[in-house]
Amino acid sequence: MAFLTKVLPRRTVLRGLGTTVSLPFLEAMLPPFAARGAAVTPVHRFQAFYVPNGMAMEYWTPKGEGSAFELSPILEPLAAYRNQMTVLSGIKANWNYIHAGASGSFLTGAARGGRNEVEILADVSMDQLLARHFGKQTQVASLELSMDLPANAGACTGNLSCAYTHTLSWRSPTQPLPMEWNPRAVFEKLFGDSGSTQRSAREARLRQHKSILDSVTEKLASLRKELGPGDRVKVEEYTEAVRDVERRIQRAEEQRDTELPALEQPQGAPPVFEDHLALMLDLQLLAFQSDLTRVISFMLGKEQSARPYPQIGVPEAHHPLSHHNDVPELVARMSKINRYHAQLFSQYLGKLRATADGDGSLLDHMTILYGSGISNSTRHSGDNLPLLLMGGGAGRLKGGRHLAYPGKPTMANLLVTLMDKFGVPVERLGGSTGKLPLDAVAGV
Repeated sequence: MAFLTKVLPRRTVLRGLGTTVSLPFLEAMLPPFAARGAAVTPVHRFQAFYVPNGMAMEYWTPKGEGSAFELSPILEPLAAYRNQMTVLSGIKANWNYIHAGASGSFLTGAARGGRNEVEILADVSMDQLLARHFGKQTQVASLELSMDLPANAGACTGNLSCAYTHTLSWRSPTQPLPMEWNPRAVFEKLFGDSGSTQRSAREARLRQHKSILDSVTEKLASLRKELGPGDRVKVEEYTEAVRDVERRIQRAEEQRDTELPALEQPQGAPPVFEDHLALMLDLQLLAFQSDLTRVISFMLGKEQSARPYPQIGVPEAHHPLSHHNDVPELVARMSKINRYHAQLFSQYLGKLRATADGDGSLLDHMTILYGSGISNSTRHSGDNLPLLLMGGGAGRLKGGRHLAYPGKPTMANLLVTLMDKFGVPVERLGGSTGKLPLDAVAGV
């Protein structure tokens, strides 16, 4: 490796023509003594990955506890990441009111919500507490993303506000944050400063037929001359990944506008679910890789999502199917959706693990909370929530275990413990009554 006489700042960005491009972590950002072997504290990132409408619990819960557990049918697609997986059983939702309480309390630990369509009440969510802390060090304090159009007004479930079913993130007890579903809007928030996502602005950008990265090409070329060969490869891979995401967004917008008018596609664009998801996940990967943010909350689907999955042999709408009345055949079909979600999640984990970050990978330095705010969906049960912790937690998580808790500890207690893992301790979060032991690595 070639050492620079002047170390690059960790937050190095390249600017030009309204574009800001952050760089991934490079060896040139280490001080010389660190590059030669001194320990460097990795950046610890948080992501919530929410799946809607509960789980087919018979197909989710592993057999056995501790390190000797057997992966269940739903969890089998995650087998390659078993050593960074902690399955949590026995945890109870703090607010269990049909679908509103499921997503409404998932990150807030709120003991109760509003009582009608216009009363909106929860608590500050864990991701926003972390955003207040890490936002001082990143350009974007947090991202709130979803695969569904936002609807933070009107009634959606139990005559309560749609805010509860359409977001996980709450800036204050009365301020739910909208989840962005449009990949173009996310891309511009991360890499552009057009200040508009109106149709006219998008069309103008498409007419240009020019990558937003063109304005910094000269600066990138100059920077490469100062980097070692390993760093040059990282910069090339990263900038090509950004370009690839932009190209795919442009293709999706062209297809949507010419073949599938937006009004006829309420689920958003691209029209194919897997294509849309791949874009959203790649944007999240880029945001973490470039350290633009360290906190992301993502909903694979909103509560009461009616999305069908004919591509896996389940043509029924997800939400009605989740009310299976414990009929074995229907539960089995529900489990196919749950397993498919795990397969899609596994693909994302693979990209995180393949992305270098300091002396490890992005997956090594992340804590991902995966799961749902409902267990048995036919009864809207808030007991024994289906939950996973994935990733190495920057050395703060011990994986390869199934932890089954007695006494029904609450989700809020888990959130308090996770805040400790990020070095941002809080006395209380939502309706917490203490902390939930996670058998932390010694000394952490």
